Amino acid sequence: MSTTCVPPAPPVPTVSVRRKVSAYIALTKPRIIELLLVVTAPTMILAQNGIPDLWLFFATILGGAMSAGSAGAFNCYIDRDIDRVMHRTKNRPLVTGELSNQEALVFAYVLGVASIVWLAVFTNLVAAALSLLAILLYAVFYSIILKRRTAQNIVWGGVAGCMPVLIGWAAVTGGLAWPPVILFLIIFLWTPPHYWPLSMKYRDEYEAAGVPMLAVVRARAQVGLQVILYAWATVACSLLLVPVADMGLIYTASAIVAGGWLIYEAHRLYGMSLRHGPVAPMRVFHCSIAYLSLLFLTVGIDPLLRIALPR
Repeated sequence: MSTTCVPPAPPVPTVSVRRKVSAYIALTKPRIIELLLVVTAPTMILAQNGIPDLWLFFATILGGAMSAGSAGAFNCYIDRDIDRVMHRTKNRPLVTGELSNQEALVFAYVLGVASIVWLAVFTNLVAAALSLLAILLYAVFYSIILKRRTAQNIVWGGVAGCMPVLIGWAAVTGGLAWPPVILFLIIFLWTPPHYWPLSMKYRDEYEAAGVPMLAVVRARAQVGLQVILYAWATVACSLLLVPVADMGLIYTASAIVAGGWLIYEAHRLYGMSLRHGPVAPMRVFHCSIAYLSLLFLTVGIDPLLRIALPR
């Protein structure tokens, strides 16, 4: 009777504790967390019309970071096949093997449950419920349902990225009002001109991965035009906050000046897209980050100035 020799499985590389911790941190997508916290903190100041209780502020920021980290970890788990194809994601921990699929999934669930419990205990149930909704929107609505099926994935999937302003406002007030709705809409309209230029740069990678980003299924001039329309809508929506939340000169000036810069870069990208030469989509991408950061910085500064300099 013949015996088939089966080669031994290759040894699993040993990962140090330090690299393991770094891999778990990378799984949460820290850069996205940073951007989400940039909008949460000023929203809480606006909701309080001053500096909120410091413990509540800390609890909300930590809970929000945990919630966003859980959503990011779920996304890495769901998109692990895509990440292996794309050059820009080749160093994510599920691609490098620093974390197993099971480790990532367990971490995502544990972090998500911990964030909801934390917010429910130390803020309120409204903030906790909104945080749970944000995780579901990103992990299920965007990552599973939309991303691989429609070119509008970023538009509607971006709703998850708008949730931190609602969570921050609810943590302070226990409910919602028109100002956080306007802030929600600002981020909603900002997401396409933020992400579509990135998809233009990595168009070939998204196409290879089978992800129908707008830049994959439409000509770059059409994408450029859509970026312009959403940039104008973002700036227009930002000005609605002036009467709704009684914003002052600092916010109004930043909304106009920074908004003008965003619109200029969007038009510049469209002009370059009409020509056959190379385009520079990352200028709009980086501009959009600076725009949102500056806008929300003044969202937080404006109420503090109202206290220091009464009208």
